[in-house]
Amino acid sequence: MHGQITLDNARAVRFLNGGVRFFLAAALTAAQITGGSAPFALGFTAACGAGINGMCALAGAVVGALVFLEFSAGLAHIAVAILVYTAAAAFRGMKLTDRPLFTPLVASGMTLAVEGIYVAQSLSPLARLTPCLLTTVLVGVSARCCAPLLRGGEETKKSESLEFLAVTLLLAFSDVAPGGISLGRTVIACLVLFTAWQKGASAGTVTGVWAGLLADLCAGGNAPVFTAAYGFAGMAAGLRTGRSRVSAGALWLLAALTALAPVTQEQGLSAIGEAALAIPLFLLVPPKLLGGKRVKQTAHQEASALPTLRERLDRAASAFRDLYDSMGRGPIQSAEENPAIVFDRAAERVCRGCALCDLCWKKEYGATYNALNDATPYLLERGRSLAKDFPNHFSSRCIHLPEFLGAINVELSAYLLRKQYRRRMEETRQDAKGQYARLSDLLAATAANLEAVPTSVGVRHRYQLGAAIKPKQGEVSCGDTLASFETDNGLLCLLLSDGMGSGEAARRESALTCRLLRQFLEAGVEAEAALNTMNAAMALRGQETGSFSTIDLLTLQLESGEAAIYKYGAAPSYIKRFGRVRRITGAALPAGLKTSPAGPDVTRLRLEPESFAVLISDGAADSNHDEWLQNLLAGWSGTDPQQLANLILREAEKQNGLVDDCGVQVLYLPSEGLKEV
Repeated sequence: MHGQITLDNARAVRFLNGGVRFFLAAALTAAQITGGSAPFALGFTAACGAGINGMCALAGAVVGALVFLEFSAGLAHIAVAILVYTAAAAFRGMKLTDRPLFTPLVASGMTLAVEGIYVAQSLSPLARLTPCLLTTVLVGVSARCCAPLLRGGEETKKSESLEFLAVTLLLAFSDVAPGGISLGRTVIACLVLFTAWQKGASAGTVTGVWAGLLADLCAGGNAPVFTAAYGFAGMAAGLRTGRSRVSAGALWLLAALTALAPVTQEQGLSAIGEAALAIPLFLLVPPKLLGGKRVKQTAHQEASALPTLRERLDRAASAFRDLYDSMGRGPIQSAEENPAIVFDRAAERVCRGCALCDLCWKKEYGATYNALNDATPYLLERGRSLAKDFPNHFSSRCIHLPEFLGAINVELSAYLLRKQYRRRMEETRQDAKGQYARLSDLLAATAANLEAVPTSVGVRHRYQLGAAIKPKQGEVSCGDTLASFETDNGLLCLLLSDGMGSGEAARRESALTCRLLRQFLEAGVEAEAALNTMNAAMALRGQETGSFSTIDLLTLQLESGEAAIYKYGAAPSYIKRFGRVRRITGAALPAGLKTSPAGPDVTRLRLEPESFAVLISDGAADSNHDEWLQNLLAGWSGTDPQQLANLILREAEKQNGLVDDCGVQVLYLPSEGLKEV
């Protein structure tokens, strides 16, 4: 099952994420600018937000302040970190926090509020004003740059975010300088050189300027030594994009020497040595790790492995073919009426109060039966009955013959109309079956002539699933069927179908419904169109089998979080986030009971991280008795959907006693957010 994580693995992932954030926040505190503040650690802590991840980053920032900062600076650092985390927790779950500038502005505001107090109390406030404003700006910039990597974003922005985090983390090691050569800045120079060689002169210049500027701020010099060296050298190396790395390194060193020629400070000599040492590091890195042939081939293989439009059409053709085949399966109920019903109903209206009723229908029942049976071919051929159609011994004895003939003619007209209706329905059913078969052949032929068109992939929501099912008391098979799957275009589908009745027959019906609907959805057919097609087909199939099924379908676009719940006669569904529970119901009849154009009930919504979606069958709870379930969901504080599904099933058994089949399916979007696919 895609996306499902066991409880142990989920704990391990959360523990690892928290540990990484703790280490980074602590290590970034060592990257200090002029004035002794550590803005990169504060920006990183703000980008982590609230929850367990934010708490781990906060702990790392506190530990880093105690280890790397002086007392007064560390106290201010801890105060800002606590205020930033408190603000994130206070606004958690609000749409305002989704805006890109909200977190950076809050972090900058908290920094300015705390640092401003120190400036106001300083003996020389003007001297401390510039470092205060610089720290405020860098905290906001760091929070903005780290957010795509920590909270999910576009692939390009995530790459830039990772690059920024790597540079700021390396600045924490800039003071490790054996022989006067900073190891941290050497690796930063190598990173700028690689970026220029890979992405071109413009990207090399931009990366070199901002990386050099951060290096200058942390070095505490008065001249923009590293800004000039990295910016100019990055532009020069970018002129050899994709070509010989040796020539790119040579241009890099020549440009660095040119930019630093006027500099006589010790930092200039260090920068030249670091720029020179970055070249062998750049050359020693295996080409395959720098976007070489193996990486490109892997990307190409992944692209070629993506499902194509041809495959989707083939799946749609297969779905329509299976739908066509399903309409000829199962025990067919005879729809033909016995013509004797015409005489039975006419006798019920006329003969019941007749004085000769006992004589005709008891003592002389055989003669009466033969007389009516002999008259049947004539009245069916003519469309109405006459006295001459009956033997003389019957017509001469019947004292209410005109009334009896009139009643026969009324019932005969109704019988013939019903027979004509059934014949037309059978013709329509056969036409529909033929259309499904022809449509299947058409889609298959179209797919055979199409070129492969790969679908796109991106960043998708993580999710976890839980399910529980139990048959009715005394039954071995459960009439409810659950299904969950991802389509090729990133649509997560949760299906719950309840077949008519219970036991094996109901299970077969609901399983067939889920299987056919899944085929349509996996073939790329829109959910509402697939459901309308299924409803019409099941109505025609119901003419044969007399069966129907409920359908409860939840779809979730994993990239956007947009969801929809479709219902055909299904029980209520529930959306839970924190202590709030939303109840979603529908009024549509089960699929197969109505062939009118009216489609399913549709409810569209957006599922946020840390949300639960619960689908149930009416054996677990219905719209008239679900207060206990709403209370249970509101009070649930766990994060394991399987535990919640099991709990709902156990409580449903206590509430209702398993008088019907029970099915529960739970979807949970964890707080980890998005994953790359």
